[in-house]
Amino acid sequence: MSDQEPRGAAAPPGAQRPPDGGAPPADDDGTGRYTVRSVARAMRLVQIVADGPANGLTLSDLARSLGTSKSTTLALARTLAAAGMLRDAKPGPRYTLGTTVIRLGDIARGQLPLGDLSRPLLTELAEETKMTSRLAICDEGFPVFIERVDGPGSVRFHTPLGQREMPHASAAGKAILATMTEQQVRDMCAQTGLPRRTSHTITDVDSLLANLELVRSNGFAIDDEEDAEGIFCLGTAIFGHDGAVAGAVSVTGIKGDLPAWRVNELGQAVRRAADQVSHILGGPRQKDTGRTGSETA
Repeated sequence: MSDQEPRGAAAPPGAQRPPDGGAPPADDDGTGRYTVRSVARAMRLVQIVADGPANGLTLSDLARSLGTSKSTTLALARTLAAAGMLRDAKPGPRYTLGTTVIRLGDIARGQLPLGDLSRPLLTELAEETKMTSRLAICDEGFPVFIERVDGPGSVRFHTPLGQREMPHASAAGKAILATMTEQQVRDMCAQTGLPRRTSHTITDVDSLLANLELVRSNGFAIDDEEDAEGIFCLGTAIFGHDGAVAGAVSVTGIKGDLPAWRVNELGQAVRRAADQVSHILGGPRQKDTGRTGSETA
């Protein structure tokens, strides 16, 4: 058959209800006991289109990926297009995501309780590192912490939530800066002025840029008493579904004689937690972002 839409396409079958009126049985495509098979197929079709090329997929492409006939695939695609979930671009037709997906994405982003969703991960990170863990969102390049889980022990870091912090002097801030181009970092530095917080604060742009190269190489940033005397932090950036930096995860503790292997161990723990938060947001892991900081803006 060609990619032209077949005549008289039948609607896809819905869930089969057993004679006793109970829930439909599980299907061999992984749908569960209480899952409607046709709806599951439709959602899978949306994901196939989302993972496809920007110019869309043909009916043949969709049927092949979905493992169904063209008539069944067409009925699903037409139904989704009518709801705005897909768009049938001419000539072809070639199916791309519809504008309803954009609207629903904006709504979902506003409803996403990131702090609540991330709290179990922050709790686990605090227990693993024995440090206070925090989650920040990126506000025009500035880290703004929205959630905190205190580490075990008597020491508590009563840092306020919801306030911008200086990006050049914090681990979360440097993790965010490390995702930017050199020009973007220079622009941020011109905006903030790189004020000195302690005797360890980096206060010139070239030194900061060199430090950010280490952040990219290691996969995590270090605040070695740069924001407050006696305080040590590590942070890793998190990413949203669009691949853009969304914030950072960090841990904070009292500065001690940490050997290099322990610093790396803590940094990798933070990085794993950050990758899990990125997964919640539908974003890539840090090593999958392809950022080097050397691209032009």
